[in-house]
Amino acid sequence: MPFDLTAVDNATLVFVGTLGFGFILAAFVLASGLVALILLGAGKLTWTVVSRTLLAVVYGINAGWDRLVRHAASADVAGDFQAQSAPGTGTYPRVILRDS
Repeated sequence: MPFDLTAVDNATLVFVGTLGFGFILAAFVLASGLVALILLGAGKLTWTVVSRTLLAVVYGINAGWDRLVRHAASADVAGDFQAQSAPGTGTYPRVILRDS
């Protein structure tokens, strides 16, 4: 019985082709995973920067408002509030304006 080398050659080519296709698929999956991790990292970094910036803005507004309220509470309001008629406004008293 003669030994058929064409069958061995075809089987070898199919095996090598299958391995090559498997390596191509594995490389595609690894590259896709790497791209997904990079995109997730960039998204998380963007979200962290935006959220911390917004929190800093809110805390700054709160601190400014607190400073304004404390300044208004400590202001001396011992002004002269005599009831005087303003021209054209009837009997409303004049208001003493400070720091303006």
